[in-house]
Amino acid sequence: MAISNKGAERRKARVRKALKARAFGRPRLSVYRSDKNIYAQIIDDSTGRTLAAASTLDKDVKASVKNGGTAEAASAIGKLIAERGTKAGVAEVVFDRGAYIYHGRVKALAEAAREGGLQF
Repeated sequence: MAISNKGAERRKARVRKALKARAFGRPRLSVYRSDKNIYAQIIDDSTGRTLAAASTLDKDVKASVKNGGTAEAASAIGKLIAERGTKAGVAEVVFDRGAYIYHGRVKALAEAAREGGLQF
């Protein structure tokens, strides 16, 4: 039997709709969380381009973080995405948590990105 993912898709669509209403042209900081890794990217929805990206699979992060599925790894990714975003000229973003609740690894990534200089 296939597992239905409709609830997560609905939550993601609901969050994305609310983001578009209050984005005002700012790029979106999107988070994807798997069991073993966490990924973040800053996306300009007006052009459909990714401005900056970071994940626990990057070589420099993978060497410093033992396990990619922890809050410590998520905060390292938050700092890295903030650094890469400011290098790309992005100061303000809207935070797209997707279907995930703002807790644990997602919260750690967001707080580290704020400490790194991104405003949302």
